[in-house]
Amino acid sequence: MKTLFLIIIVIVTVFCFSFNFRNNQPYNNLYTHALAEFKQQETTLRNSIAAANLSLPENIQQIRAGIEAARLKLKNIDFWLRYFEPIAYNRINGPLPVEWENEVFEKFEPPYRREGAGLSLAELFLDDKLLNKDSLLLLITKSIKAINTFEADSITSQLNTFQHFFLANRLFLLNLAAVYTTGFECPDTSHIIPELRSMLAGTKKIYDSYDLSFPQTPLTPAYLDLYDKAVSFVNGQPVDFSEFDHFDFIKEYVNPLFALNQQFINGYQVVSINFNDYTLNNSNQSIFDKSLYTSQSIKGVYSMVDDEKTLSEIRHIGKLLFYDPILSGNNLRSCASCHKSGEYFNDTSQRTSFQFDHRQHLPRNTPTLINAIYNHLLMLDGKHISLQDQGKDVIANPIEMGSDPKEVLKKVLSCKEYKKAFEKFLKLTPEEREISLNHIVSAVTFYYGSFSGFYAPFDDAMNNKVRLADDVRKGFNLFMSKAKCGTCHFVPYFNGVKPPYVSSEFEVLGVPEDSSFAELSIDKGRFLINPAPETLNAFRTGSLRNAQYTKPYMHNGVFSTLDQVIDFYDAGGGLGKKIRVDNQTLPGDSLKLSTAEKSELIAFLHALNEKIIFEDPPGELPPSSNKALNQRKVGGEY
Repeated sequence: MKTLFLIIIVIVTVFCFSFNFRNNQPYNNLYTHALAEFKQQETTLRNSIAAANLSLPENIQQIRAGIEAARLKLKNIDFWLRYFEPIAYNRINGPLPVEWENEVFEKFEPPYRREGAGLSLAELFLDDKLLNKDSLLLLITKSIKAINTFEADSITSQLNTFQHFFLANRLFLLNLAAVYTTGFECPDTSHIIPELRSMLAGTKKIYDSYDLSFPQTPLTPAYLDLYDKAVSFVNGQPVDFSEFDHFDFIKEYVNPLFALNQQFINGYQVVSINFNDYTLNNSNQSIFDKSLYTSQSIKGVYSMVDDEKTLSEIRHIGKLLFYDPILSGNNLRSCASCHKSGEYFNDTSQRTSFQFDHRQHLPRNTPTLINAIYNHLLMLDGKHISLQDQGKDVIANPIEMGSDPKEVLKKVLSCKEYKKAFEKFLKLTPEEREISLNHIVSAVTFYYGSFSGFYAPFDDAMNNKVRLADDVRKGFNLFMSKAKCGTCHFVPYFNGVKPPYVSSEFEVLGVPEDSSFAELSIDKGRFLINPAPETLNAFRTGSLRNAQYTKPYMHNGVFSTLDQVIDFYDAGGGLGKKIRVDNQTLPGDSLKLSTAEKSELIAFLHALNEKIIFEDPPGELPPSSNKALNQRKVGGEY
């Protein structure tokens, strides 16, 4: 009887699989055929390069045309490829030859060298004065080999269920907002809008084949109607991407489509098996909602605490500690000494804050703590993976807080209010057997992390709550096109975290040592953490939110106004200022921005100022049983 039952189960399973396979044929067939067409196009391109005399301009032009033909084929299947295997995708259309970024799931492993190849790099390579055929062929050969990844059963088997579709579509929509219209991976900007049109048309075919194959979990008529309107909008826009209305495209079409797709993910109970979805929030309903993705835990050891009353108590203690110089080695310096709440939790009074000795200055500018939680790697060189690690390092750093961790704990627990609170909190952290520095630092991060949840007028406009002035809209469109800001500062947080929001990017800008532009800054940046030729003088791309209030700018505070920053970028960074920078990632040619355009950019940046409700410092600090500690001043003395 048991054997008969098992046989019946096997027969039913096989039948269901066969039915689903037949039912999924339009979707599977489109994937297979489109991938084969792209592979053939790249093979043709490789053969054309192999046979070409690269000293003849007409042959170079023919190869350019072949690259663009292959790019258009790629855009028809970008929806799948970028989602299924982003590392393999990077070998098909990598924006950089080498990347060293840490993804969120690799935070506890050393970064490793990832090589890019493919079409974008090949197109850039054609402009090389010492054009080498073998090197050019290698870029395309690597790209063709990478296609094999997408023919593997581990990838194609996902096409037999609907689960991946809405997650891939989410990534597609996020990239429509943040990447596809900016020139991030399209060297020839004249091709950006034509490629966008091709991508949208190709994705519509994917939608249609999906609905035929999965009628039980379809895209709704409302979604398809809005998508068709988005396509019509793009087709009606100028081909020049600097004239493209990025603002209306995102506000009227991409963001509403994203909200609908999020509803599908929840309604159809979509389950992910892809690390692309690791940080994204399925409940979020807008790209411009700050719950879009999670990169840092502000709770630290209190991660299991959900009771609002208890969290309020933790926050209260964190606030006291933030302003309490008891965390420093000399009881004179607090977190608030450098991260001043009225100055958006940074120090606007000088290029860099004082060191612990109160005589010399720190080598780097004090970064704002607001929105720090939206970075996967922290500090300007990406040294830390968590807010709590960063906090402990600052406390122990001899040129910052100059403390001994054990002495800090002893001093804090000498205060009755602190001790009583942490004894209560200890019961809520079963992984910690006794009160530790983790409890102290986690309370501090929970306090200042709460100031990262506020919104700017630009967010409200994208969510249809307010209307922005024309100069702000023009400034955003410039930001995403001619000014090339959007290729490093990505929507929606305008930092270096791009879709699928699992990594932090670093850039080499050629920042000068001082305003004379005589030499490059001596700070080696990311190189100090991960030594490699590509990381020398590289710094993490910070957020532009609240930039009006977070001067001075750059890692060394060399610029004191936004006008100076924009002029620096407009000139082409360090290279444009005739500083020798062998690995600058910022293009060295001038953007040729007009005075009016620079004003519009600043108007947009001002629209990123968040409506933060700052709190007054505590009136007093908890007394200690050690009378020598009771002279502490709220906020410290320097």
